[in-house]
Amino acid sequence: MPKLLKRILLVLPTLLLVSIVIFSLLAILPGDPVSAILGQEATPEAALALRAQLGLDDPLYVQYGHWLWAALHGDLGRSFVDRTPVVDALLQRLPVTIELALGSFIIAVLIAVPAGILAAVRPRGIANYFCSLLALCGMSVPPFWLGMMFIVLFAVKLEWLPASGYVPFTDDWRGNLLAMLLPMLATGLRESAILMRMVRSSLLEVLNEDYIRTAFSKGLSDWRVVIGHALRNAMIPVVTASGLMVSGMLGGLVITETIFSIPGMGKMIVDAIFQRDYVMVQAGVLAAALMVVIVNLAVDLLYGVIDPRIAREQA
Repeated sequence: MPKLLKRILLVLPTLLLVSIVIFSLLAILPGDPVSAILGQEATPEAALALRAQLGLDDPLYVQYGHWLWAALHGDLGRSFVDRTPVVDALLQRLPVTIELALGSFIIAVLIAVPAGILAAVRPRGIANYFCSLLALCGMSVPPFWLGMMFIVLFAVKLEWLPASGYVPFTDDWRGNLLAMLLPMLATGLRESAILMRMVRSSLLEVLNEDYIRTAFSKGLSDWRVVIGHALRNAMIPVVTASGLMVSGMLGGLVITETIFSIPGMGKMIVDAIFQRDYVMVQAGVLAAALMVVIVNLAVDLLYGVIDPRIAREQA
């Protein structure tokens, strides 16, 4: 697969460019990590000693060279705040964010695909107007407000689910699902509104094609034509939107993680920014970029599975 191989080979240059940009941007941000660690009452001697210990007194290109050389050997550095290895923090936080993003995406798909199909098959029916109204409401409601309403209703009033917190899946899978259900619903419902509109519009376009009219003229049932012929050809733009959606959630769930006190990667990056823990920020953004690249590669593979013509081009 030459084209797919080219995409894979572009992963390393992409990550290198991301690391250069993030390292440069962090260097020009206001604030000093040494002051954030020692406080404003630190003596100049202590500040100089800590700056030398952290390597912050070297030129920027020297700092980046040291970081890159260590990263190529699997060492992303240590946190400026508690001196713990950054890799350990990523291994703890990244699975939490991946679980939240994938769970939200599954909920979005389970809602969006049936609703989008129903709205496209009956474009002038009540189902279409009802689904379109729900999609408009879902796109208009901020996820953080929906999350707070869920906490008030399901955790405070009904006491069905915990309001916040996180339980690792390996420790207690039931507790993990109960703790993650509300944040997944709060995120998945909004994403389902966007995805439903994409499914509806793409399917409506395919249903107007000549081969679909031919299938209807042969006497096939509506659902057989839609499921067996039209839906697969309508999935290319839906898969593209899904890839962008998952990529966005992997790096943009910080509000949901904050509301529900979930120790995910987004919350880790934001906390590290406030603490001027630039090593942690660099590693977190790099991990998010890697996840986005992996999702894009998976989308490219799905193109070939859905459309054989794309598979032949990739081969």
